[in-house]
Amino acid sequence: MNKRELVDAISERLGSKKAAAEAVDAILETIQNTVAKGDKVAITGFGSFEKAQRPARTARNPATGKTIEVPATWVPKFRAGADFKNLVAGKK
Repeated sequence: MNKRELVDAISERLGSKKAAAEAVDAILETIQNTVAKGDKVAITGFGSFEKAQRPARTARNPATGKTIEVPATWVPKFRAGADFKNLVAGKK
């Protein structure tokens, strides 16, 4: 499912495609901005989004076999909640 399909699915419940698009955009923008600031976003039953640091490491270029140093960086991290995990596993 892509963003357009998500908006279409939500618009069926809300009755308005415009309201659904605004809601999806607002939710995604809020999560992204909050995590980028370093705060955690936790949605009970769904999961949590947070900012995590990936340490510097040595990697290998697969084309040449040459080793390169990859600097440390910040990445978004998602951890699924128990209800979401159970639903995917077919336990609910």
